[in-house]
Amino acid sequence: MLSTATTPQEYIEQLPEERKEAVKRLREVIITHLPEGFTEGMGYGMVGYAVPHSIYPAGYHCNPKLPLPFLSFASQKNSINLYHMGLYAKKELYDWFISEFPKHSKKKLDIGKSCMRFKKEEDIPFDLIAELVTKMSVQDWISCYEMNFKK
Repeated sequence: MLSTATTPQEYIEQLPEERKEAVKRLREVIITHLPEGFTEGMGYGMVGYAVPHSIYPAGYHCNPKLPLPFLSFASQKNSINLYHMGLYAKKELYDWFISEFPKHSKKKLDIGKSCMRFKKEEDIPFDLIAELVTKMSVQDWISCYEMNFKK
């Protein structure tokens, strides 16, 4: 479900009622715990957090006009999805998350390379996501990105 919202608030307002509270809470957890320097905005029809051009002028290698993406979330047809580029780029972080998840949920983790899917609000491990969000500073992400993706 690609959104045409231009702000995170507008995005949330356009969601079905049964998704609004979970997405609001997820956004609050991210904003509260995200290290300084990342900026919130809209990208690819999702609420996202990126390294702004003022910090990383080169931008995203796929489209240098865009800031360097880091984290985003979206309400899809069957789930609320959280995308964390650091999980894809840093195996140690991915392994940490996989090992910690069972301590926070009795559900089976539905995860791809960087995408976690949660079918219901009660499936979202907000405390674990709060901790995950703190694990990479802007500089950590830039270094990891340049090592893994920049050619």
